[in-house]
Amino acid sequence: MNTLPVEHLLQLWNITPEWTLFLDRDGVMNVKPDNDYVRNAAQLQWLPGVPQSIALLNQFFRHTIVVTNQQGIGKGLMTEQDLKNLFAGMETDLGNVGAKIDAWYYCPHLATDNCLCRKPKVQMALQALTDFGDIDFKKAIMAGDSASDIEFGKRLGMKTVFIVPSLPMLPKNVPPSDIVCTGLPQFAAAFG
Repeated sequence: MNTLPVEHLLQLWNITPEWTLFLDRDGVMNVKPDNDYVRNAAQLQWLPGVPQSIALLNQFFRHTIVVTNQQGIGKGLMTEQDLKNLFAGMETDLGNVGAKIDAWYYCPHLATDNCLCRKPKVQMALQALTDFGDIDFKKAIMAGDSASDIEFGKRLGMKTVFIVPSLPMLPKNVPPSDIVCTGLPQFAAAFG
């Protein structure tokens, strides 16, 4: 982990408008329920300041893309349509503050399915590359709250931001990310 302030690292990375921002969802954008899944809009709780932070970050990145493991589908706790409805509701909330997500990619499989799309495997990012055609993973950042998020980014050569709920008390086994932030608002604040 680098000990430079976030602002200095961003300057060193020379982030320009052709960069792409990849975001995990649960624990980064919204509250991650203990031992459960966000199954519908009624259960969704945005983390403080996140929609506004995404609006700010949209100004600096060509694409803002969500990549999320959603094994609640594989467990039969929700359907893919439930998840798509939830994404639509999130898009409405984001639009209300001038923010947007360019694409939502999700893995519906169980961790035991050994699929190609569950992070840290990189199929969701490769699909984004196919869909957009102008993504350069060397000019991309992955922000997530789990080791699999950081490994996903590292496998593709992205810069990585580990989101933790409280500093300086870091959880054990923090993955070797480029930056550690208490939340997306702290990361976004470094841009403006």
